[in-house]
Amino acid sequence: MYFDNPSAYHAALYIRLSKEDEHEGPSQSVQNQQSMLQTFTQQHGLSVYDTYVDDGWSGTNFDRPSFQRMIADIEAGKVNLVITKDLSRLGRDYILTGHYMERYFPEHRVRYISLLDGIDTGVDSTANDITPFRAIMNDMYAKDISKKIKSVKRDKQRKGLFIGGKPVYGYKMHPTEKNKIVIDENVAPVVRRIFALALSGMSCRQIAALLNQDGVPTPSAYAHLFIAKPGAYSGLWSGERISEMLQNETYIGNMVQGRRVKISYKSKKCLNQSPEHWVIVEGTHEPIIAPETFEKVQALLDSRRHTRSRTYDFALKGLIFCHECGHLLSVINRKNAKGDDVLYFICRTYQRNTRAGVCTSHSIQERTVTRAVFTKIQELCASALQPDALFSIAYEAVQKSQSNPSHLSELEGIHSKLDTLTANLDRIYDDRLSGLLSAEDFARIYQRVSRDRRALEEGKHELSQQASCPVSTQDRAHALVQQFLQTLDSNRALLVSLIARAELTQDKEIILYFRFHASEAIF
Repeated sequence: MYFDNPSAYHAALYIRLSKEDEHEGPSQSVQNQQSMLQTFTQQHGLSVYDTYVDDGWSGTNFDRPSFQRMIADIEAGKVNLVITKDLSRLGRDYILTGHYMERYFPEHRVRYISLLDGIDTGVDSTANDITPFRAIMNDMYAKDISKKIKSVKRDKQRKGLFIGGKPVYGYKMHPTEKNKIVIDENVAPVVRRIFALALSGMSCRQIAALLNQDGVPTPSAYAHLFIAKPGAYSGLWSGERISEMLQNETYIGNMVQGRRVKISYKSKKCLNQSPEHWVIVEGTHEPIIAPETFEKVQALLDSRRHTRSRTYDFALKGLIFCHECGHLLSVINRKNAKGDDVLYFICRTYQRNTRAGVCTSHSIQERTVTRAVFTKIQELCASALQPDALFSIAYEAVQKSQSNPSHLSELEGIHSKLDTLTANLDRIYDDRLSGLLSAEDFARIYQRVSRDRRALEEGKHELSQQASCPVSTQDRAHALVQQFLQTLDSNRALLVSLIARAELTQDKEIILYFRFHASEAIF
């Protein structure tokens, strides 16, 4: 390598070292590279403008801080000579490496030298002719390393070891064991509250609004994550975030990983994986939510996916379908003979294609079908719904509750349900004022919600009474049984947990498909 006028050059010594390079031995160290480059500049009398070091950065990534600083100095005319130990120090992506060597450096009148490869763009050399092939080999090396790292990570995932950056909201890294997570008691109560609110019938959007109203920090705010482009809703809970949490099996003790995958080793962009490609290992850590609670919440979420209506509230919402065409039945408001507003079920297919004569209307009053469904359930489960049969279950539940001297969790659940009912009342009142809800529907829903609220207030009062004057386990169990039986005809949670699907035929017959092992009921 020859320099006609060494004083005309202002050299940039560029050094890069990644974690993969460290495995190749000390010859790749920062100190070794710096020593070699400084010796070269001294031998040729070159003036060094600055030394640029990217320690711990992959060669496939050109957004390295020191590399970008060097590019800025080139743009400013401060550097006209770049020297590296070898071509792989400049980069391992043959496309971008070739771009800088073949286009960027010549366009900015920058001479590039790679010492070990014999590359010098300032002179004609056969070493320069094979540079593209060297870049391709470097790229192949990076691709091979990427495959090996991906294989190791996948193996750890299958073993149930956590390999992510931050655990899901509600958990934190184990203080001593690597790749293990434990419950974060600072925010675990928030997770439990979210599931309790969902179980009480509150929508994801309503839960998010309640958390924002209470000033609960979002997962990103709690983790102090930097938001590059803050928007109008930054720092606020969203219905999508709540929905994602409610469906995350991590909260029942299962390790869920591999939900997102990088496009390639050259790109940081990730794509969402379909659930069948996720890596799920059961029982890897302590659960925050009981599996029974999780399953009930999933059933409630599934029932809502079938309906778009937010105007009307009815027990079979999202559960009842047309037997002939298989589509979900919708509800409409009609005047009866007395001029009152009444909800009717109607087939969506018929509603959209009435003139074409596709399917039939299936028109029938919603309250008639709902009453018939609840009656049939009580008939089929008559023995299980008898007070004597329920007493042992209630007695066991009361004993389990009383084994915990603190009623804080139960009180927290009651408060959450009261918040839910209050939000529901506000919503239906707004619907009434805007004309979306008829006076009759408003009165009916208001009475039901008010009744539920009174029951919760009584339960809250009962818990307070127990603190000063404990009630016997037997009396509490009897009261629990009676309360359950009295709310059978309006208990949507019970309905969702028992029925997978209901179908209405054109002859007004109802077919029930149960979640438990029982033949379907036709009536």
